[in-house]
Amino acid sequence: MLARSVKSNPCHAARSGPMQQAGIRTHAAPPGGRPAPARHGPGPRSALALALATALLPFAPLHAQAPAGEEPLPRLPTVEAITPSPLPGTTIDRDTLPYASQAADAETIRASGADNLIRFMTQRLTGVNINEVQGSPFQGDLTFHGYRASATLGAAQGISVYLDGIRVNEPFGDIISWDMMPEAAIRSLTVVPGSDALFGPNTLGGALAFTTQSGLTAPGFTADLSFGSDSRKRADLAWGWNNADGWHAFAAVTGFDEDGWRDQSKGHLGTVFAKFGRSTATTEWDVSILGGRSKLIGNGLLPSWRYEDGEREGGLYQDDRRSIYTAPDQTENRQTQIASHVGHWFNDDTLVSALAYVRNGKRDTVNGDINGEYEEYVEECEDGFDADGNPLDDDCEYTREEGAALHNGVFNGTHLDQDAYGAALNLDRQFGRHRVVVGATWDHSKVDYKQYEQLGWLDEDTRVIYGDPAEEREFFSGVRGNATAYSVFASDHWQVGERTFVTGSLRWNRSRVANTLSTAEDGERPRERFTYTKANPFLGITHGFGDWTAYASVSQSNRAPTVMELGCADPEEPCRLPTGLQGDPYLAQVVSRSGEVGLRWSPGEHTYVSASAYRTTNRDDILFLRAPNTQQGYFANFDRTRHQGVDLTVHQDLGLVEWHLGYSWLEATYEAHGELLSGERTVRIEPGMRLAGLPKHTFKLGADWKPTPRLTFGADLITQSDLIASGNEDGGMTEEVEGSRSRDWKTGGFTIVNLHGRWRTSDRLEFTAGIDNVFDRRYETFGMIGEDVLPNGELLRPHVDPEDSAEALFVAPGAPRRYRIGLRLRF
Repeated sequence: MLARSVKSNPCHAARSGPMQQAGIRTHAAPPGGRPAPARHGPGPRSALALALATALLPFAPLHAQAPAGEEPLPRLPTVEAITPSPLPGTTIDRDTLPYASQAADAETIRASGADNLIRFMTQRLTGVNINEVQGSPFQGDLTFHGYRASATLGAAQGISVYLDGIRVNEPFGDIISWDMMPEAAIRSLTVVPGSDALFGPNTLGGALAFTTQSGLTAPGFTADLSFGSDSRKRADLAWGWNNADGWHAFAAVTGFDEDGWRDQSKGHLGTVFAKFGRSTATTEWDVSILGGRSKLIGNGLLPSWRYEDGEREGGLYQDDRRSIYTAPDQTENRQTQIASHVGHWFNDDTLVSALAYVRNGKRDTVNGDINGEYEEYVEECEDGFDADGNPLDDDCEYTREEGAALHNGVFNGTHLDQDAYGAALNLDRQFGRHRVVVGATWDHSKVDYKQYEQLGWLDEDTRVIYGDPAEEREFFSGVRGNATAYSVFASDHWQVGERTFVTGSLRWNRSRVANTLSTAEDGERPRERFTYTKANPFLGITHGFGDWTAYASVSQSNRAPTVMELGCADPEEPCRLPTGLQGDPYLAQVVSRSGEVGLRWSPGEHTYVSASAYRTTNRDDILFLRAPNTQQGYFANFDRTRHQGVDLTVHQDLGLVEWHLGYSWLEATYEAHGELLSGERTVRIEPGMRLAGLPKHTFKLGADWKPTPRLTFGADLITQSDLIASGNEDGGMTEEVEGSRSRDWKTGGFTIVNLHGRWRTSDRLEFTAGIDNVFDRRYETFGMIGEDVLPNGELLRPHVDPEDSAEALFVAPGAPRRYRIGLRLRF
């Protein structure tokens, strides 16, 4: 955050108030309105403490009382400042903002025992969940209030992610490359719910803003080294320096390598981050560079339950949850980013801040799949053959000999090259009781995407696809495109009364998207251009009374279709994600309208309770639909969807024990009539049907016990209700199979427990340990109905042994019990 150094009153102690359960930095409020330098509070520690949750309902502080005859120290005012917009520079007292933000600092993230950022957010932040569709720890499908920030092409994205004010959602598909996040350099994260206009276009369900360290905030050298199950190794190294003249430098490196807990799922990555700059009495500037490279294998879903003759049978998942369906499924990612920030205080009330960036990314994928023609052959010939080898089904396209010679495997490969450039400018000024921010942003991107295929064979013992040397890799389809987005905005944070604040903002967005598609059959097609504009307002009010703060807000945001979505929007020419684009008819932009009301209660320095209710409605939502009689699909607008729910967060620091609780109720539903096409099924949507893959109830409970200042034991409990399987939103599968029950076509709810501990032997050395999924619970985080041509892992071969294929519930298996140990060095 951009803040001039101001000497603060030493009596202003940091308070464990709003969102201290996530470790938000606490600032004393000095004269002149500028926040003082950050003080890192103790942050929360997760743990398993159900008894504490009941015993501490009164939330009575158990800290030592003042000695008899002495007056207790007065509770002095403090300000817990966060950035209400992605661009560093503006900080506002969090208690005066009309929404339920959550935040965490670097120490809190590290002390939680989580093995990466995704795991920390799903373990500690209320309303955050994960669909582990790919199975890799850095390819998570993160959801917040049911909206996604996902690494998977085709997922309906709805969360904007920022790094030091730069939107890092990729131009192609709006996906998030979690593997390119410089985790060793992260200073803080903030989650903002709703469609806040200041966080720009595509902020439908919320925004996630990360900031990085500098030599001013993290001087010295630290090294975090860890080792764990499945040959997992990780190193995070960071070094910071500054001098009396304000010059500062910082560098951080993250390295990760593992064999993976599933078969043939090795992965490794490395990121490097460096920052150099200077901070003076009136001006701060810095230049940073980020580089990363990864090769990750995420082997996707496994077939679970299926039905034969009205009876339920277990599948490959029940036999071995570590197995894979087909391999490989490899993603190789490279990224480079250069950015510059500058902030200048003209006086105590006026700040101008700006940023500029350039980013280049390259992504190559290789996916080994069952050949689509072979799948069609299995379906058409599943009635078998007569004694002479002639197919019994007259519609069968192949003879017995032709079927035996047909390639049963295919490599689907892609290459993506994308460039992004951008700049932003903010003017922040205090006018009496008004805090006014005006600004503008410009972002431009170019993408070049190509898809290839090569026929091959499936090794039926390992289910690995091998290319046929006689078959060349052939171009299938591609797209070249660019997108330009302009925005201007203004915001006023107005102190109407002593503890009453009104916040209003307006942002105007304009996006232009242009595509040139090409296919192997038709060559290059005419260039298509689309323009989207929208003005989005935000209005909220906050009022404090006693230890309570009440707030309410309404807002609107919009999301323009991406190059990838426009390139795969024709139901007559469906595509294979993430490997094909066929047509680009017009898609309407998504318009999201949100409302939120809530209460915050902070009766003392060590207790905080927050409760909020929200509703967000999307019009013209963009969904990926399955095309009939194929495993391919296309993007289309759906008239209306709705996400509504309630969040409850409790945090209390009792000295020896610090605990937190988070509960979220989510109802994510379709709110219009329509159809979803899923393989062989047509799902008829009625208003009120739940969206797939999102839990209705999530409960998180954790505590840290600190028997000595140098020793900590902690645990986390996460409970999640069942999930609707994609392709069975209407529950229609239960009507097609005699004796089945609706729960058979869902993924079940689960409870998992994680343990962690820290022992600080000295100020320079600390040992850590952790166990995830202590009770080795078998659980699933996503489900989808699909055709299983590898029942029990064996390929159907109707030309040899006639056997029917069947629809099965494919699931994303959760990781089994895993261990890790580590150490931290400080100099």
